[in-house]
Amino acid sequence: MEKDLNPTARRLRDAYSTGPIAPLRDALDPTDIDGAYRVQAINTAHWIGEGRRLVGRKIGLTAKAVQAQLGVDQPDFGALFADMEIADGGTLDPARAIQPKAEAEIAFVLGRDITDPEASIDEIAAAIDHAMAAIEIVDSRIADWKISFADTVADNGSSAFFVLGEERKPLAGLDLYTCGMVLEINGAIVSLGAGAACLGHPLNAVRWLSRALASRGEPLRAGDILLSGALGPMVTMTPGDTVVTRIGGLGACTFSYGASA
Repeated sequence: MEKDLNPTARRLRDAYSTGPIAPLRDALDPTDIDGAYRVQAINTAHWIGEGRRLVGRKIGLTAKAVQAQLGVDQPDFGALFADMEIADGGTLDPARAIQPKAEAEIAFVLGRDITDPEASIDEIAAAIDHAMAAIEIVDSRIADWKISFADTVADNGSSAFFVLGEERKPLAGLDLYTCGMVLEINGAIVSLGAGAACLGHPLNAVRWLSRALASRGEPLRAGDILLSGALGPMVTMTPGDTVVTRIGGLGACTFSYGASA
């Protein structure tokens, strides 16, 4: 008989408004992948039932640097909802976040479904309509980011918000392997990386996601926004910060983290 994980899911949902909670060790073993995704699925279904609109997925823990920061060794995924998007050049109210960090990524929008769990890289690329620079604002409902792999998966991949650049680029002519990434806060460089840092190539991350979701009967669909994973280390923000990422061939995107106190 499966353990009832609804109370664990509710605890995570409540943390969005009441503040961070202790790691979920009482309910989930740190390596309990299936249980963690069950918790995530419970909350995704709950939010959809409340009217939130699912617009895509985020892939996490694709960069070795980020895996090292969090002490994990494999990717994960979470749900993206329409209300998580911040307009390029927009502002995130610090009251909406708990302990946020920013990371630079390449985002893709699908032009057609990916239903074959064995889709090749070429088939993945053909399904993508365009790419753009992106910033993901990750956050954790687990106190002090003391997360295990199960914690972050259950917590919707430690997701929070995202920003998409206004430049939309077709894949033809893009070098997503060697493209460089610079993440700046208030004009100072705080993180550097390249496309190859994302599972060896950002399309490898999309292929991993397509397999993971197809195996769960939830294939990727045309129109989905996919955040393919960090190109370098994530960085902590302070209210008043302006965050900018620039990615070779894809342009830039930016947002402000509220106003200084």
